Amino acid sequence: MAGMTYRALYFTEPYRVELREGPLPSPGEGEVRVTVALSGISAGTEMLIYRGLMPRGMETDMTLPALRGKLTYPLKYGYACVGWVDTLGPGVSSAWLGRWVFAFQPHQSHFVTTIDQLFPLPEDIPPDDALFLPNMETAVNFLMDGRPMIGERVVVLGQGVVGLLTTALLSAMPLGRLVTVDKYESRLRVARELGAHHTLRADTPQVDQRVLEALNQHPGPAGADLVYELSGTPEALNTAIAVTGFGGRIIVGSWYGNKRGAIDLGGHFHRSRIHIVSSQVSTIAAEHTARWDKPRRLAVAWHRIAELHPSRLITHRFPAHQAQEAYRLIDEHPEHALQVILEWTT
Repeated sequence: MAGMTYRALYFTEPYRVELREGPLPSPGEGEVRVTVALSGISAGTEMLIYRGLMPRGMETDMTLPALRGKLTYPLKYGYACVGWVDTLGPGVSSAWLGRWVFAFQPHQSHFVTTIDQLFPLPEDIPPDDALFLPNMETAVNFLMDGRPMIGERVVVLGQGVVGLLTTALLSAMPLGRLVTVDKYESRLRVARELGAHHTLRADTPQVDQRVLEALNQHPGPAGADLVYELSGTPEALNTAIAVTGFGGRIIVGSWYGNKRGAIDLGGHFHRSRIHIVSSQVSTIAAEHTARWDKPRRLAVAWHRIAELHPSRLITHRFPAHQAQEAYRLIDEHPEHALQVILEWTT
């Protein structure tokens, strides 16, 4: 393998990515090398980096060894790779050779890691579906933090990949009403297929009132019991507040980066005892840690992936050398792009 190289994607400046080559790494003691077949682009976090809207110098993710560092250009990023183990380091069982695995790794053609950072694909989950493990884990985390109850009226603002998976998980529960809101009809169509009772375009005139009308078709106090803000738009918090009933909960799963919005906390919010909770998948809420850890949460995510087959949400595939075109598509035509993936072996 002497002289061989690998390719890695770097964010080099706002609206610019490029592939860079380096010497093909060899595994050391207790390590393996993985050849990447597919990697998934996050239309949320990665697009903040692509657009230069991330907080410069902030730590990327201290819970994932492959992503430790600062949010500063040039930046190698990404967290959804699927491939197979091609080389074993000393001390690694031969059972790992050729095994298909998922890893929280940046976009690149090969990487070396320890086996404790790999997640073997269950036999009933193909690589395309396995790419959605981070998104499904996030959706599971949202449900844990929101604690939806039987008969409750729930609203999900934002129907990107994570929003749609959250809708799918919620639709399996005996809720009173499940309403979803998004800018794009193509996503709302998928939301209805996944079990949403009612969908609304975000640009609908008086959308707050329309959401309340949809909720109030089911008996109960006015407004939503639970609202998820997953749109990535700070101003959507005002919609969340407006449609949440007295004593209701708002789960904020969006990361806004440097984006700011004027939030109205002086009217309905002030007298409604609304709870606003930040939900982020890197950790588990303190009230759950006695019974839950990351392996248990991931096991639930794998199970739901096997049931839902989320690869149906893939809209575009690009060979890795066309990564710039892939990011441009997501940036300029989000109404057409839902899940975009990069293929590294073509």
